[in-house]
Amino acid sequence: MDIRSNADTAGGAAPSLAGSEAPTTATPTGRDGGREGNNKPKLQLPASCEPPQPGQPPAKQLVWIVRPFTNPLPFLITCILTISNQVFGGTGHMGRSLVKSILSHSDLVTTVGRVFETTPTQIATLNSDSCLGTLCDVRDYASVFKVIDKTLDRFGRIDCIANCSGYGVIGACEDQDDYEVRNQFETNFMGTLHILQASLPYFRQQNGGRYLIFSSTSGALGVPGLGPYCATKYAVEGLIEAMLYEVDSFGIKATLVEPGLVRRDEPAEITNSLPTWGHFLIKPASEAYSHATSPALHAKRMVQWLGDRQPTSAVKCAELVWQLGHCSYPPLRLLLGSYAIESIRDRLRSVTEELEDWKHLNFPVAPTEGEGGEGTKTGEGGDGDGQEEKEGDEGTIMVEGMSPDGGES
Repeated sequence: MDIRSNADTAGGAAPSLAGSEAPTTATPTGRDGGREGNNKPKLQLPASCEPPQPGQPPAKQLVWIVRPFTNPLPFLITCILTISNQVFGGTGHMGRSLVKSILSHSDLVTTVGRVFETTPTQIATLNSDSCLGTLCDVRDYASVFKVIDKTLDRFGRIDCIANCSGYGVIGACEDQDDYEVRNQFETNFMGTLHILQASLPYFRQQNGGRYLIFSSTSGALGVPGLGPYCATKYAVEGLIEAMLYEVDSFGIKATLVEPGLVRRDEPAEITNSLPTWGHFLIKPASEAYSHATSPALHAKRMVQWLGDRQPTSAVKCAELVWQLGHCSYPPLRLLLGSYAIESIRDRLRSVTEELEDWKHLNFPVAPTEGEGGEGTKTGEGGDGDGQEEKEGDEGTIMVEGMSPDGGES
């Protein structure tokens, strides 16, 4: 996915979310007139959504809450920027990159770590004047509410909440047991719902707020080997779309961020004990699904083959998500990476083609030249039962006694 800045549309190479070089700083951009440190054009969201302009500070400092996107169990990280922000899942590779991008732009952030893998002592090392570190289990509403409360006590307000948390099991639908399926729904769907329910009263009261919910290309595609995980992401997408209709009058906005094949590309001094597939658990296949060419092993083959060669940069994605938090007119969905664009576009094309192939079952077929006259005469001829009209158009679902235009024949 190539995103051009205003200056780049006139000519020159477009910046890309891929990038082959390893980053040398916490963020890929700086306030240097829209250029990265190596003089490459800066990635910039379209001007139509009014993102912060290169070389200029944003109009408002935000407070963020960020929850990370990494491990098999849920955790919360909150980030606060020049605006007050929270990042749930801030200790995952995506959430961690987002927190760093937020702080590099002088916003305030609460970074939320997972209680199962991060100790209070570890999370406390993140505390500073601009960052509050705390722990949370998003499956527990009371735990999420405490994060909201702590952020308000520390920064006085919340402007943006980013939920980067997630958990998935790689394995055939038949092989995944009740605990594994429920845990994915508790983390991915109920965790998101708890964040919304805990923060919406505050956002309604201040008549504004922003949610950046990390979904996935799996929220638009059925991926073999990720059935229950896909189901949780489909559920999250439906939840956010419905909620936006309900809260539009309160000035609350939300964007579903759909990254595709994102790699960890932070500086080399950052150590991470997680495997490259991070927040996914690979479940051994049963005999029926264990042969080498089984479609159920597709997701496993993909993550193990890719390793750390995923084409989309987490650091560059984080920069765009930070811009998104400051946009005046955010999109409903932001797709990140060429894989996300191509796979979802192909999926939508397939759905459209299937609708066209089968629509004749529900709409009258237009009569060809020379066929319409006789049928009309029959309808006007006085039989009154419309039987001949029905038999003359076998390709259309039609009620006896009704004409094609819906009136009585």
